[in-house]
Amino acid sequence: MQIDPQQRLAPAGTVLPPNEVCHALEQRLRKETQAEVMFDAASRGRYATDASIYQIMPAGVMVPKTEDDITTALAIARDLKVPVLPRGGGTSQCGQTTGAALVMDNTKHFRKVLDIDVKNGTATVEPGIVLDHLNAQLKPHGLWYPVDVSTSAQATLGGMAGNNSCGSRSIRYGNMVHNVLGASAWLSSGDLLNFGPVASLGAKEAKLAGFVRSLARQHQADIEARWPKVMRRVAGYNLDIFHNQNERPYTGDGSVNLAHLLIGSEGTLAYTKSLTLQLSELPKSKVLGVVNFESFHRAMDSAQHIVKLGPCAVELVDRTMIDLALSNPAFRPTMETALINGTPAAILLVEFAGASKEELRPRLRQLVELMGDLGLPGTVVEMPDDAPQKNLWEVRKAGLNIMMSLKGDGKPVSFIEDCAVPLEHLAEYTDALTEVFARHGTRGTWYAHASVGTLHVRPILDMRIDGPLGGAAKMRAIGEEAAELVRKYKGAFSGEHGDGLCRGEWIEWQFGPALNEAFRAIKQQMDPLCLFNPGKIIDTPRMDDGTLFRFAPESSGRPYRRIPITPALDWSAWNVNADPVTEEITAPGTGGDVTGGFAKAVEMCNNNGTCRKFDAGTMCPSYRVTRDEQHLTRGRANTLRLALSGQLGPDAFTSEEMHDTMDLCVGCKGCKRDCPTGVDMAKMKIEFLSHYKARHGHTLKDRLIARLPDYAAKASQFSWLMNLRNTLPGAAWLGEKMLGLSARRSLPAWRSDTFWHMQDEDRALFSDLESTLAASRAHRKAAVLFVDTFNGTFETENALAAARVLKAAGYVLHTVEKGQGSHHCCGRTYLAGGMVDEARERAGALIDALLPLAQAGVAVVGLEPSCLLTLRDEALVLGLGDKAVAVSKQALLFEEFIAREIKAGRFALKLRPAGRQILLHGHCHQKAFGAVTPIMDVLGLIPETRAELIETSCCGMAGSFGYEARHHEVSMQMAEAALLPAIRRQPDAIVVADGTSCRHQIADGAQREAVHVARLLESLML
Repeated sequence: MQIDPQQRLAPAGTVLPPNEVCHALEQRLRKETQAEVMFDAASRGRYATDASIYQIMPAGVMVPKTEDDITTALAIARDLKVPVLPRGGGTSQCGQTTGAALVMDNTKHFRKVLDIDVKNGTATVEPGIVLDHLNAQLKPHGLWYPVDVSTSAQATLGGMAGNNSCGSRSIRYGNMVHNVLGASAWLSSGDLLNFGPVASLGAKEAKLAGFVRSLARQHQADIEARWPKVMRRVAGYNLDIFHNQNERPYTGDGSVNLAHLLIGSEGTLAYTKSLTLQLSELPKSKVLGVVNFESFHRAMDSAQHIVKLGPCAVELVDRTMIDLALSNPAFRPTMETALINGTPAAILLVEFAGASKEELRPRLRQLVELMGDLGLPGTVVEMPDDAPQKNLWEVRKAGLNIMMSLKGDGKPVSFIEDCAVPLEHLAEYTDALTEVFARHGTRGTWYAHASVGTLHVRPILDMRIDGPLGGAAKMRAIGEEAAELVRKYKGAFSGEHGDGLCRGEWIEWQFGPALNEAFRAIKQQMDPLCLFNPGKIIDTPRMDDGTLFRFAPESSGRPYRRIPITPALDWSAWNVNADPVTEEITAPGTGGDVTGGFAKAVEMCNNNGTCRKFDAGTMCPSYRVTRDEQHLTRGRANTLRLALSGQLGPDAFTSEEMHDTMDLCVGCKGCKRDCPTGVDMAKMKIEFLSHYKARHGHTLKDRLIARLPDYAAKASQFSWLMNLRNTLPGAAWLGEKMLGLSARRSLPAWRSDTFWHMQDEDRALFSDLESTLAASRAHRKAAVLFVDTFNGTFETENALAAARVLKAAGYVLHTVEKGQGSHHCCGRTYLAGGMVDEARERAGALIDALLPLAQAGVAVVGLEPSCLLTLRDEALVLGLGDKAVAVSKQALLFEEFIAREIKAGRFALKLRPAGRQILLHGHCHQKAFGAVTPIMDVLGLIPETRAELIETSCCGMAGSFGYEARHHEVSMQMAEAALLPAIRRQPDAIVVADGTSCRHQIADGAQREAVHVARLLESLML
């Protein structure tokens, strides 16, 4: 293969090895290891990006299962001269984990805690373990690992070591380098070395230490003159460990620890096998003071005074982040608790930790007094209680990702965000940098560590635009001016997130040519083959090299394009561009093709990896089971982006490979709520399926499930026949062979007494349309009960129970019907099959029927979360206009309606105690729309009864997903992750679940009956 002369000039690690070498690498890895080996374009594309602006296609991807896989792969790569890039969560913000190399993902199989020494406060871990998972295992011992990065739910310890990560509380605990005691790592030669205190090193390690020590002595004058004096300094290699070892508590006793040479090396020196960590005692109590500022300058100027009170954290949240958090339903209630008198220009989160709340309350009073002394009385919100503190810290931890939720092509870009300056200069520095942004027609978003002079600031730039006004040109100019400011205030250009591709070229600027050559000597000594992650720290590309951008401009030679498609849904809300200074929307779109909103909605994913979490929220349930990047919200978004930009070929968007990627998305909508940038993969899957099915056609199973609302009324008349599948021997097996519905699943039982064939005494519960409207006009209590296909056909008792409860509470009720035993449907089953036109027709008919009631202010009350919430979500992007909006504003789930009425003093119902504890499982869509709390409020009406919310992700059924044979195993793994074990632990509890499919999962998996809240309330009515 001939290499283009221009490619020969490209930095190492940015150009792929020849095709024949990549092919040989793939074949040998498949033959000689047990690892998962992926060399297809989509898999490589999913690992081509991290949370930075860069994209470099790797040679291949390998997920090792054993240590032998790693050593064998290193040997093969060494033989073929293919670079190796060790990777953790892939959340680096500077491009450290992108490269034309063999990417080796440690997060699936190398995530064990190898040892915990409680007495000495140490732990030894594998590099792929996530920080939150480690701390969960340490908590019972009263210990934690205190480098509390904001991405703690997805950041791995190996990645944190590679970046020399810091965290919100570094003012007390230091950086990663201060909390690592040792490391075991392979060199590119294949040698396994144990890095630790110099006094206890083996022969090979001691030789290496001697080499580095001699470099430090040789460059003593330059280290004194050029090394930043601020604590937040993570650029280059830590050569200074052999010079100023007493300045920072590297090992606690002032001695030199060779492991610290690896910290911050970004995987360029060795491949980590394990890390030995210094743990800290968990703080017994914390209090938080939130200081509101009317000007950003005052916030920055106050930080130097606040730190003198001895807090363990002082974190900034600026106006942009406040506004974005207030616009996010998941964050708004929490953010509102922190604000005084509207929206301040900035807030500082000031945390104190100690032995007890009593000990700490005076610290809050000191903070209040200090702000008064500074001329800012009445600016502190005191938060002594744990729950509101935790909630506010979650918002702060989501800071970067909240910033990235700005819509449009302009995004906050990371390249100067880690500059650290002494606290006494922080206000001057931020003022000056704000002026720099203004000169270049943009503004910055600010947040993070005011306690240590490191503020994450990102100017808003459009990296697609070329020329002197383009993103790359502004990036260069702003970077150079920021560097001068850093030098003026004697700071560090790289203060937390490492060097990578966006700050590597500034290493020599910071340290000078002599120290830069010393870094090169360290790389040459430890990795003479340049096997590990080339192009980082040494011989890095320019930060504004457009050929490496994810959204490359025209001048790059590979400009980013969007292929033309005609979307089925309306994505115009994403087809906007906002002025970076005024935030004014200047170019609203129509959701069209090349510049359409669908592609922009997909591009909202910035690879932050929030979807890689396990311990809270809903997303991403399929990743929690498989731990595969492909089955992750981020993985799907990346694959869609690559396909929609033509990088996977002209037909990739509707290919079988894309279908495989989207297949395990269960439409839970967890990402709609949990993803800080608002990626709604459930909606994107509907869009994808509409195009995929248009090309490949719908199966018989697709049609049977989608058209269930159409034939349900007739089928119920032959319930005995329809139920033979569950009772006749061999019928289930035959159904699996013909339709793909698992024989291990029971199907919902058909019945002839559907809601629409109710008895006269039940029909008396409802009034006609005119009577209901008249009641509303007379200010009487009224509601319309929307009965969905599932509850109306298979579980009539739920619908009737809801009607009886509302009737007993004094409501005039109406329900919408088509007549002749048929009913209106929301279109949900059609949407799940990608049949958007049919869904539009059904939803439109339902909305037309509900419109007179909605316009009269009558609440539309639903029972099935996925159906009712369709009126508040997908129905708004089906092109149904203002009538859909009008109905959506009145659409409430049963519990939401009751909770609202209770708050307004209009609902009263006499109930008896349940006599048993209640376990509640929230439907995914309820979680996505914040509708779980109202259920707990309603359950609170039951006297002398304790209700407990089970912390679960998706139950695994997700409509028809769990019924399908090919999904059965994954479905059950989702259920067994939390839901079913929690139910089994309390065999006498009443289980409440509003979702039809959730109730079926519980019945099949735990052999327990779960009931809808409406049925429970009816059973307890006096």
